[in-house]
Amino acid sequence: MKPGPLNLITDVAGLLVGNAQDEALKSGVTVLTADAPFAAAVHVMGGAPGTRETDLLAPDRMVQAVDALVLSGGSAFGLAACDGVMGGLRAAGRGFAVGEALVPIVPGAIVFDLLNGGDKAWEQNPYPALGREALATAATRFPLGSAGAGTGAMTAQWKGGLGSASAVLADGCTVGALVVVNALGSVTAPSGQFWAAPWEMGDEFGGLGLSGPFAPEDQPRPEKRAGEATTIAIVATDAALDKAGLTRMATAAHAGLARAIVPSHTPFDGDLVFAASTGLRGEADHFALGHAAACVLARAIARAVWSASPAPGDLQPCRRTK
Repeated sequence: MKPGPLNLITDVAGLLVGNAQDEALKSGVTVLTADAPFAAAVHVMGGAPGTRETDLLAPDRMVQAVDALVLSGGSAFGLAACDGVMGGLRAAGRGFAVGEALVPIVPGAIVFDLLNGGDKAWEQNPYPALGREALATAATRFPLGSAGAGTGAMTAQWKGGLGSASAVLADGCTVGALVVVNALGSVTAPSGQFWAAPWEMGDEFGGLGLSGPFAPEDQPRPEKRAGEATTIAIVATDAALDKAGLTRMATAAHAGLARAIVPSHTPFDGDLVFAASTGLRGEADHFALGHAAACVLARAIARAVWSASPAPGDLQPCRRTK
């Protein structure tokens, strides 16, 4: 495997990502969309998920493609970001046709960032507007770190953020990941080295190399409280996969989450992975796709934290500045 040209999920041809954030709110929205509807699935392993429209992603459900996937801050309030994305898609003539009606299919998931130091005293829910703005900015290039849904993300010790990475497989297929890291657990060992270090390509998250042995009991206790967490991700490929194949790919990708965050999938995290396929390249090796999805997601998680930038009122330091 090697990184794609941008080392972003948008190396999967046809995919676009848009971000919108409110710096005072310390929160935001990230939207993945595409030139045309795309197949998607989801797998949840965290004990406290917050989701919308994920039931229809099961292989036996009628709708076979979605118009966008939404990752948002705001806890349950952030699910309303999907309303704004649906509005923008409908205005563009996108959606599942039911007679003369068009219904944009927009599953979403949220992270809890309500206690991160931002101003949450709104009178009107800000997330629908942020969702529509994020959709309007969708492009192949987008910022990482303190952007979009990663704006106010935190981890056990470091400021979290939005991450992405990609890999091109030997057969030419591309796999990418997009992730909001807001975990109860830590992305680094006590030494400060990323748990994902063995999978780093080049110096995409510092090139810090591998350190000596560690004892799990040496890991510092999380500073966050139960319920303030969740890591949500999307893995995507241009290989042709149906919803059953994508469900398996999403399941395999959770291994990357566990490699990069310790502990992960706790009862207090809503950890989940969406999987998406544009289907532009035809069939591929499912074993290779699952392995690549796990590796790429681990890298994207470390990049999210490495790319975070400081802002007034932050409750945590940025790993890159330490």
